[in-house]
Amino acid sequence: MAAWELKGNVLIACNCDWGCPCNFNARPSRGHCEGGWIWMVEQGHVDDVRLDGLGVAVFADWPGAIHEGGGRAACYVDERASEAQRSALTRVLHGELGGPWGIFTKTYQLAGPEAARFDVTLAAHASRATIGDAIELELQTIRNPVTQAEVRPEVVLPEGLVVKRGSMAASKVFRVGGSVQYDHSGQYAAFGPFAYS
Repeated sequence: MAAWELKGNVLIACNCDWGCPCNFNARPSRGHCEGGWIWMVEQGHVDDVRLDGLGVAVFADWPGAIHEGGGRAACYVDERASEAQRSALTRVLHGELGGPWGIFTKTYQLAGPEAARFDVTLAAHASRATIGDAIELELQTIRNPVTQAEVRPEVVLPEGLVVKRGSMAASKVFRVGGSVQYDHSGQYAAFGPFAYS
């Protein structure tokens, strides 16, 4: 098993209502899950291969709840990665080293990774990201449906798989193309720090 560690920030979006029931071991809002994650590594390595500043992403489509499996997914790796970095990140995405990918890989058939340009701005509720021509994500604050006042809820998940603490948001834009396709603009989004090893 490789010595590895990844720390950074993750953007999350899916087709569920605010908060996403999956965070609380409940079924998806609409009975099925379509969503994904963009991880931006601030500091990290697999063995002696440094991964600082690179991004990876997975977008999946499950017919039911994630844990019921049967999904299909596409993954992306930052085109700036060298051959050694791409090899290390492929091992990460395929779940070979553990982390959330070690669990997710048991629930879907994974295509890729595809090398793509990661254009990501981490700015809390104003975060935005594009990955090649396939992914477009833009976050915004959740608004009170009566007063339209902005709200900024957070969630603490001591046993959380992807994040232990996250900030809830809405997706102003959330479009996924390629081998997995959907548009869930206006649904659940979130962001937060991650640390896996």
